[in-house]
Amino acid sequence: MIPILQTHNLYKTYQKDGVKVNALQGVSFQVQEGEFVSIVGRSGSGKSTLLNLIGGLDTASSGEIRVRDKNLTRMKRQELALHRRKTVGMIFQSFNLIPSRTALENVTLALAFGGMRRRDRRSKAVDILTRVGLSDRSDHKPGELSGGEAQRVAIARALANEPSILLADEPTGNLDSSTASEVVELLQTLNRGQGVTVLMVTHDEASASAVSHRLFRLLDGKIIDEKSLRGMP
Repeated sequence: MIPILQTHNLYKTYQKDGVKVNALQGVSFQVQEGEFVSIVGRSGSGKSTLLNLIGGLDTASSGEIRVRDKNLTRMKRQELALHRRKTVGMIFQSFNLIPSRTALENVTLALAFGGMRRRDRRSKAVDILTRVGLSDRSDHKPGELSGGEAQRVAIARALANEPSILLADEPTGNLDSSTASEVVELLQTLNRGQGVTVLMVTHDEASASAVSHRLFRLLDGKIIDEKSLRGMP
């Protein structure tokens, strides 16, 4: 079976204050469709850099990233923009919601960028917000929501255009432990109940181990360990 995602010998270097930084050093791994895979590591290990490359927000220095049969490392700017709109859905630690828009509007805007007709957007957005347990909070702006609710809106927005892969970058980093557990459980429900492929990067190995099929440990830009935690359903 061809993996939905694979990286091969991936490197990323950049200059910071005149010093060369090796953010990723030969990272290779695969994700199967329907898997929940976590990459854990402390701050500075290269986790977010890796997710930004897979999400098409940055470009690799060398190596290869393939999503299905497409090679991201050979894509032009317009192709990468289409990849971000259609192929991956990204969830960020800081939510990145538009503060002046309601939860519903944040999701409908994502649908608009995805090319959905105006008349279909509202009902689709309502359906997605219901999936993440926010049907009664759709008219609230981010400032009127709790941290956990705001992250659920961010997850709904990431799901809007039915991406092949959900990319979660420290999705619980700004949440208390109880709310963080709820968000991780929601990702697990989307994965196991609805078959959404999830790739999550986090420093919280305990939470990741509880929900993931496989777990990779990243240190200084290199994968140093892989754990198989449970079989695919």
